[in-house]
Amino acid sequence: MTFNRVLTLIGLAILIALPTFIPPYFLHLVIQILLWAFIYTAWALMGRFGFVSFGHGAFMGIGAYVPALLWNYYDLTPWIGIPLSLGISVLLAIIIGYPCFRLKVVGHYFALVTLALSQVVLLSLVAARDVTGGSLGFTQKTVGHSWYALQFPDKGYFYGIAVVLWLIGLLAWQRIDHGISREALEAISEDEDAAAAVGINVLREKLRVTVISAALTALGGAIYGQYIMYLNPETVSGIAVSLQIVFASIAGGVYSLLGPTVGSLLTLSLTEGLRVWFGANFIGAANTIYGILLVLCIIFMPQGIVGTIEGIKARRRRMAKPSAAPSNVRT
Repeated sequence: MTFNRVLTLIGLAILIALPTFIPPYFLHLVIQILLWAFIYTAWALMGRFGFVSFGHGAFMGIGAYVPALLWNYYDLTPWIGIPLSLGISVLLAIIIGYPCFRLKVVGHYFALVTLALSQVVLLSLVAARDVTGGSLGFTQKTVGHSWYALQFPDKGYFYGIAVVLWLIGLLAWQRIDHGISREALEAISEDEDAAAAVGINVLREKLRVTVISAALTALGGAIYGQYIMYLNPETVSGIAVSLQIVFASIAGGVYSLLGPTVGSLLTLSLTEGLRVWFGANFIGAANTIYGILLVLCIIFMPQGIVGTIEGIKARRRRMAKPSAAPSNVRT
């Protein structure tokens, strides 16, 4: 059994046993870290290939609001509402992505289009205040412990769901990273015309990864909404959420499997720590410090935390190779 496999088994054992020995408050933080890590990983599926989207707050908002609204107004189980929200997100991704990719809207222009999408969804949720509660938000109807309503007072259930969701995100990353489409997407990110010249279907590949990323983000938003039970447009959709997704993914390492997870751990721990530290004093200082640290991280560690660590390890291995080689001096 290899060392990496042993570490994997130890990590899985810790994940399984974690709810039994940590306080409820820290379990709550861990659940949020895992859910956001899944959402960040979903965004990184696009971001790592240079498809920078500032519209994932729209997909997360749709994923959170659709099941909740159907449950509150029609008593429709989230098991139906969640797939429906995924379908709406996929349809929206196609509506936005197809003309953009068809007309070769790339770079800053694509980022601006997705930024507008995020704000449109936010303003729509605020404008439909009679249904969504507007900027005041709304709380879902509670029925206690229920698999039908996907509501569990015991956080252990949501912890298990969050772990499974996080593993699904890592699996999706691995499938794309080790699949044949990775080379195609990397070629597209370098030069679309050259990629098309060698036979790569640029439109199909870009649209496929966009649809997968949007669907997974909506799924993460749906489970997050079921967990917190209170939905507000500013916390689950809009530009602020989209920027949070982008910055955290980049800070952790958008090119590494566990980079988005590290970004989630860093940003949520930092946000919660600063909130507890400052409390009601110096309102806004916590967000300011958080923003400054993120900017510094992006400037000085463009590969993210995980990418920087991997780069240091790779350099050390290259430096150690010549010294480890046997001497060929003749006697």
